[in-house]
Amino acid sequence: MNLIIDPVAFYVPIPFVGWWPIYWYGVSWVLAILTIHWVAKLTLSNKTDISKDDVENFLFYGVLGAVIGGRVGYMLFYGFDQIIENPLSVLRVWEGGLSFHGGLIGILFSFYIFCKKTNLSFFEFSDHIALSFPLGLGIVRIGNFLGGELLGRPTDLPWGIIFWSDPLQLSRHPSQIYQAFSEGPILFFVMYLLSKKDMPRMAMSGSFLSLYGIFRVFTEQFRSPDSHIGFDLFDIITRGQLLSMPMILIGFTLILLAFKKNKNATIS
Repeated sequence: MNLIIDPVAFYVPIPFVGWWPIYWYGVSWVLAILTIHWVAKLTLSNKTDISKDDVENFLFYGVLGAVIGGRVGYMLFYGFDQIIENPLSVLRVWEGGLSFHGGLIGILFSFYIFCKKTNLSFFEFSDHIALSFPLGLGIVRIGNFLGGELLGRPTDLPWGIIFWSDPLQLSRHPSQIYQAFSEGPILFFVMYLLSKKDMPRMAMSGSFLSLYGIFRVFTEQFRSPDSHIGFDLFDIITRGQLLSMPMILIGFTLILLAFKKNKNATIS
């Protein structure tokens, strides 16, 4: 199936410049931020010290951490040669290139700074926000699909897609959709069910890390490795899988520690 979608969602007039293109990927980021913010407020519980004002105030910290961490992470994990050649290339965000794993590290730093400033518990806050992430992640993957980015591996399956952005014009797995559903509604559903249990503090954060890592390792099997990197290990392990494996380990460790040490601290 041939797929032709304009990666530009719409244009906006800029004085003295002309019509400025707004890409689907950028639109998906805005929608993802709004969705995460909405879910975080919607799922607040009376059993937590977190208020709606806390969620509102964290929005700036979270967006800043995600963008800066995502960009720096991409350059370190996927474009380190560019940093060595030109350190200022990290500032060229308009050229694209954001890493989920870098964005996650940036958000964790923003958690730490925000919780220090507001005297909130780091893991109480991260446990709550973890529930709101999946739907936002799914929306960004839809943006990847509409933008013809992060192409899947070649396939003969009937739902294979020939992307307009593919120079080889091969029928490929719509791996962006696989990741959108697994990292989005499926992960959210599992996290929501867990949030209704008597979970000790840290367990929700650990569950998000481990489940995302598992889903990412699985769906990367259908996604083409980055052309300038290829496979990292044994001609089968991609950079995304390699970066996700520590998430699984750290996630399971947090879950074990949570049930061992924090049995009385729960999230509803």
